Amino acid sequence: MTLKKLEISGFKSFGRKATLFFDSPVVAIVGPNGSGKSNVAEAFRWVLGEQSLKSLRGKRGEDLIFNGSSSLGRLSRASVTVTFDNHDRHFNLDFDEVVISREVFREGTNEYSINGSAVRLKDIIELLASVSLGSSGHHIISQGEADRILNANAIERRGMIEDALGLKIYQWKLQESEKKLAKTEENIKQVESIRREIAPHLKFLKKQVEKIEKINELKKEMSDIYKEYLCREEIYLKHWENRLADDLISPKEKLHEIDERLVELEKTATRDTRQIAEQNELREIESQIRVVRGRYDDLSRKLGRLEGLIEYETKQAKLPKAVSSSVTISLHEVKGWQESLNNYVGELERAFDLSLVKHVVQNLRLFVDSLLVNYEQENIAEEKAEELTLEINKFEAEKIQVLEEITKLEDEERDWQNKAGTLRLAMTHNTEETREAEKALFEWRVKRSELSATIQTLLARKETLTLERENFRQELGEAGVLLGREILDYSGLPIDDKEALIEERHAQEDRRRKIERAKIRLEDMGVESSDVLREHEEVTARDAHLAKELLDLAESKKALLEVMDELRVKINEDFSTGIKKINSEFQKFFNILFGGGSAGLEVVLPRKKKEASTEDLLEEAIVPDTAEDESGGGVEVAVNLPRKKIKGLAMLSGGERALTSIALLFAMSQVNPPPFLILDETDAALDEANSRKYADMIENLSKYSQLILITHNRETMSRAGILYGVTIGADSVSRLISIKFDEAEAYAK
Repeated sequence: MTLKKLEISGFKSFGRKATLFFDSPVVAIVGPNGSGKSNVAEAFRWVLGEQSLKSLRGKRGEDLIFNGSSSLGRLSRASVTVTFDNHDRHFNLDFDEVVISREVFREGTNEYSINGSAVRLKDIIELLASVSLGSSGHHIISQGEADRILNANAIERRGMIEDALGLKIYQWKLQESEKKLAKTEENIKQVESIRREIAPHLKFLKKQVEKIEKINELKKEMSDIYKEYLCREEIYLKHWENRLADDLISPKEKLHEIDERLVELEKTATRDTRQIAEQNELREIESQIRVVRGRYDDLSRKLGRLEGLIEYETKQAKLPKAVSSSVTISLHEVKGWQESLNNYVGELERAFDLSLVKHVVQNLRLFVDSLLVNYEQENIAEEKAEELTLEINKFEAEKIQVLEEITKLEDEERDWQNKAGTLRLAMTHNTEETREAEKALFEWRVKRSELSATIQTLLARKETLTLERENFRQELGEAGVLLGREILDYSGLPIDDKEALIEERHAQEDRRRKIERAKIRLEDMGVESSDVLREHEEVTARDAHLAKELLDLAESKKALLEVMDELRVKINEDFSTGIKKINSEFQKFFNILFGGGSAGLEVVLPRKKKEASTEDLLEEAIVPDTAEDESGGGVEVAVNLPRKKIKGLAMLSGGERALTSIALLFAMSQVNPPPFLILDETDAALDEANSRKYADMIENLSKYSQLILITHNRETMSRAGILYGVTIGADSVSRLISIKFDEAEAYAK
């Protein structure tokens, strides 16, 4: 099983989707402070099920979602997906790839999926526990947490080591078994409590069964009389049902014939409806006549108005002719003046008399003015005459149109008057037919009433008989309930039909009363035999079932205890073996880093309460003891530096503590190598010499686990096959730049 890739979208500073491929045993992630390098490690931790927001440097779920920048809006969700190669079926899933995804939304909800199928967080934790993975622990060492295993108390340190040894799956199974055991014990208590509760009721039911035996004796006594009653009642009801059916056939047929005749007469005698319709039609015709007359009156008034206008305009047209004649006289005068002017001009030429010239000029002026006035009057008269002629023609045309419309209205009125006359004649004829039909209708209705009375009498008898039949059915039901279905088989009784019909009804009523008294006695006993017997059987069966269930629960409890013992033995044995292996590797790495000395883990049992020191009591107040802690004890770290008289963690310097924690973490990863190991700047405190040693150990570890290194150390970077650079721009979005060193060397050549 290998880690293939990690996809980050909207998680923290990764506002855009980023994908990291892990095609090399060692992948290094570098970048300046604040660029988002550590967000990659937190993305791993989160997708693998981490629930503590504090460890993810957040307070709420929405703190994990990209919150936007000046150039990119905030996102509504964040998702991280990790993909594993599962060709070796290391995961217990029948897929070549295992894809684990987690999404968070701004309202705080989380969704989990495995290969696209929605799952619970519990399913992911269980799946990862089977391959020694989880949201936190030895395989994800975040920045500042390398020293955590040294700072932890003995109990916490034991938990970290158990996690590294792959014992979480067994502890998880042990916890599940403990839960099942608690549930089983609770079920045992409940079952025992139920048995105690039903014991008195079971005793009561046994007494009721005894009463039922007495009831059965009474039922046997009433069975014979009940059968005879039912048989005679059946004969009586069948006889009268058949007879009434025959008696109703002829009256119903006659009633049908009468109803058909009444329908025909009612069609003829529907005077009110027909007259109302005819009257409405007549009113509509008269309304149309009034409308036509109204339009006729309007057109008559319009015609009179047009004739008056034509007469007036004709008189006006005669005036321009008179003016024209006067203009003609004036023109004759002008001609006379023209002759005089010609004479004056001749005289002027002969005498050149100035006074005569003045006279001629004055006359000329008078002549011209008179001529102009006359011509203007003549033009005006001609134009006025033309306008009046046009108006008269227009009125004449409109008059012709009005006369045509008046003629149409006269024709339309005649049509409506004819329709009204025809309708009035029809109304008179229909009234006579209606009277005759009403008379016949009354006679047939009397016949129908008499026949209906006969039928109603028969129907009343039939209804009474129907009620008796219904009572008989109820009686059959009660008989079946009280005495069983066999009581209904009464057809074989030796009872003659004629004899049963001759018998008086009071004899049957006597049998009925005897049956009712027997029912009262059964009711007084207060026991429903079928219910009690069934309940007694059910309660007895339930008690037996509960007894068997107690045995099964006891077996389950025994099996769970055996499984829990086996798991505890397994955990203790694997833990003891693992401690030895870790100590061996711890010593090797310690020698490499310190050039000698000794280091190891020691299992210490918890102190008894009465011997606990004040410091221990304070520690227990912070980390409460559990049953597992008390039985398993804790783990202490013992170190002895070379060339120094230093023993114990408390006397180590900061650098020495860092080297010790690295040696221990690497030793733990060697014993049960996880599929991958994330180291987030665990080499930050190392000097150059120790950095080379650290890098050498990295190369060795990469043979067993994939390594993802978040680092600033050049020596560490040099051991990586793929280098991812993380940058962050002005938009506050983290981006990835990757390079493979073998390809870079090829390009360089």
